[in-house]
Amino acid sequence: MANTLTSLVPTMYEALDIVSREMVGLVPAVALNASAERAAKDQSILVPVVPANTAADITPAQYAPNTGDATVGNVEIKITKSRGVPVRWNGEETRGLQNAGTYSTINRDRFAQAIRTLVNEIETDLAALYTNASRAAGAAATTPFGTAGDLTDVANVRQILEDNGAPTGDLQLVLGSAEIAKLRGIQSVLFKVNEAGTESMLRQGVVGLLEGFAVRNSAARKAHTKGTGSGYLINMAGHLLVGGTAVTVDTGSGTVLAGDIVTFAGTSDKYVVSTTLSANVFSIGAPGSLVQETDNDAITVGNSYKANMAFNRNAIQLVTRAPAAPDGGDMADDRVMITDPVTGLTFEVSLYRQYRQVFAEVAIAWGVKCIKPEHLALLLG
Repeated sequence: MANTLTSLVPTMYEALDIVSREMVGLVPAVALNASAERAAKDQSILVPVVPANTAADITPAQYAPNTGDATVGNVEIKITKSRGVPVRWNGEETRGLQNAGTYSTINRDRFAQAIRTLVNEIETDLAALYTNASRAAGAAATTPFGTAGDLTDVANVRQILEDNGAPTGDLQLVLGSAEIAKLRGIQSVLFKVNEAGTESMLRQGVVGLLEGFAVRNSAARKAHTKGTGSGYLINMAGHLLVGGTAVTVDTGSGTVLAGDIVTFAGTSDKYVVSTTLSANVFSIGAPGSLVQETDNDAITVGNSYKANMAFNRNAIQLVTRAPAAPDGGDMADDRVMITDPVTGLTFEVSLYRQYRQVFAEVAIAWGVKCIKPEHLALLLG
């Protein structure tokens, strides 16, 4: 059978151009492991992780040292979702719209909305990874960048990443619309071409690089509601030493939830809770406590906040594949893979000819994971 989807490919790429450019947020900011290969839901994809190297003294000798091996590890990322959006037309609908001259436009827009739906779901899953962050900067319930000429907020969140040893070559700062509005409306320094180094903010309202961060906007940025925990004290039987992530508590009441911001008496560092309090223990993100805490130090749970995310690109992994299909194929008349040139996401479009109607499906399977909590920090809003 002839390739029945060939004539639709220009329409689908036009749809990509319309929709994907609205999604300039987390999807293009993270490390993308995309492929047209198929994967089943709950299938594992292994992402290699290279260990740190060790240095050695240089000692002249007849032969080079027999050293330099490394055990390359990996992180398992599961394909947790396999989703499709249907686009169906029957003969009466098609003929009527063709007679009206609107079929091509409406068909294009239906594919646009299908792609938009899937990209938004992926964006939402990426935004939910904020609970994996190491520490936080800024004030909860206060939109950053509210003081003209003051970019301390972004400097502080960068300091967290630098102190954690995050590579600084590909830093991303994903903000909500309120933070972007503050940058555009209050930070006039970004409009001065001689100081900002670019006219993109002045002429186009685009925030490019800011203190080494590629600044992006995401409508999926999460709002976190704090737990009810109060009165908890550190129980040093849990050994919260430097680098420790498990926090054992005694006394106190209420919940401490993943994503809560906690501080310990005597220090001002804001730690992000990575696992909810259970059996008197909760965890904070790696690299853990910066100092050795003292028995019975008070634990304070911070206020609710909006989770702006600052990270090195490789801290967060997005794995995408084509959904699984049975051996020998199914009833699809044709399939085509289209790759979005903006986000790099590859979608599968399948066409099924039915009784007096045609059914198309835009589909993708994906999984997300933060593989380096040390390289992810939050800027509270």
